[in-house]
Amino acid sequence: MTALLRPDCLVLASMIIPLVAALVIPVFHNRSNLREGVTLIAAVLLCATVWSLLPGVMAGKPPSYDVVEVLPGVALAFKIEPLGMLFGLIASTLWIVNSVYSIGYMRAHNEPRQTTYYVCFAIALASTMGVAFAKNLFTLFLFYELLTISTYPLVTHNRDSKSMSSGRLYLMLLLGTSMLLFLPAIIATFVLAGTTDFAPGGILAGKAGTTTLIVLLALFAFGIGKAAVMPLHFWLPAAMVAPTPVSALLHAVAVVKAGVFCVAKIVLYVFGLDSLSGSGANVWLVYLATACIVGASLIALSRGNLKARLAYSTVSQLAYVVLGAALATSAGLLGGALQIAMHAVGKITLFFCAGAIYIATHKTEIKQLDGIGRTMPFTMLAFLIGSLSIIGIPPLGGTWSKWYLALAAADAGFLIVVGALMVSSLLNVAYLLSIVGRAFFLPPRPDDDDHGHGNGHGHANGHAEGGIHEAPLACVIPLSLTALGCIVLFFQIDNITALLAPAAAGK
Repeated sequence: MTALLRPDCLVLASMIIPLVAALVIPVFHNRSNLREGVTLIAAVLLCATVWSLLPGVMAGKPPSYDVVEVLPGVALAFKIEPLGMLFGLIASTLWIVNSVYSIGYMRAHNEPRQTTYYVCFAIALASTMGVAFAKNLFTLFLFYELLTISTYPLVTHNRDSKSMSSGRLYLMLLLGTSMLLFLPAIIATFVLAGTTDFAPGGILAGKAGTTTLIVLLALFAFGIGKAAVMPLHFWLPAAMVAPTPVSALLHAVAVVKAGVFCVAKIVLYVFGLDSLSGSGANVWLVYLATACIVGASLIALSRGNLKARLAYSTVSQLAYVVLGAALATSAGLLGGALQIAMHAVGKITLFFCAGAIYIATHKTEIKQLDGIGRTMPFTMLAFLIGSLSIIGIPPLGGTWSKWYLALAAADAGFLIVVGALMVSSLLNVAYLLSIVGRAFFLPPRPDDDDHGHGNGHGHANGHAEGGIHEAPLACVIPLSLTALGCIVLFFQIDNITALLAPAAAGK
């Protein structure tokens, strides 16, 4: 028993636990309480397992586990470095609240194929842990692809023509970019460096000229399609046809976060900060990421559908992480890593709120939300908190990531980037707080039929004029907890930066 609790075994357990859950969940296909109980138990066990690995990483003794050598110099292996530790902590913790929310959402809608949903969700979390803890490019690529495949049934959950069309785009773009760009970049790196193992300072340092570094960086940046770097971002808004808990998975817990995490990890441990910034091979990506930040914010401002606006907001916010990596400085990497955590908690809150609004009122358009803050005050207060964190207003977690990114851009001499960050924050205010303003300060629209009566949804709670009509508690409690998390993260900055310090220093 003691041997099973060794840190190296716990690394492997972080992938085995959700995979075992995926095997057990179908056994209780016709017994929903037991099926969802398995999901919750697995989520709690995974979270406890990942958190138990934190002390070793903080002490400078990162646990690792080598599974098998596939080819000479190419192994399936895991090792937890600070960046992966942070990503693993965020994903495993949010799986718990997303699972509780999923139960409330899926039951409220009597969604079909719930067993398949929970199975794929568990496999997606196992894949996410594999990405977070990968020791080398081979392992990273393997779990990156498994994450794409396991989330495809979630994107196509509704099985209607729109969902299937979005699913084909999702699969085609993510698999296409990884096979045509990401995989060749890995092979080229192996040829140049003689290894795929991540190493402090970068395995390509001193082994490739500027032109080669530019080409490889482009292959990685566009080959990692989950990072949604423009113009390869359009799969993400299209995937919004999925149920809201899936959107939360895509935007906050796993998929896109896995993408930008891969970009940051590859910049840090494949290229190396000094090698990349010293060669100037990073400059084009700095400007592209900056353009994505502002461009996607402008598109978000023009969208009238709530989930579509949040989707383009995600494209913009992901570019902050890419920008942090592209700056190739300690402060930039720290800002990008913080953005992974801060955006995850803020954006999952916003998607939880969007889903709660849909459950209670069956409304999807922003223009329909006038006065809704009076009947759904808890949901809209959480939406306000999540929005302020995304914007970067203290005392909320998103403040720190934007602060470090602005400092890094200024120190690196990219003053135009600092200006773009300020413009983006103003656009964030415009496209997020305008929703909150509608909800709390405008009267309900005259054509409103009591927030969704007559549509078969949203009045199960017994709507009455002037009362509070929130979504089920299984939805309201998770969104309240993640909103609280936005505040907690602000005050945990010292602990988070202490964890990330070795990575930011290039160690």
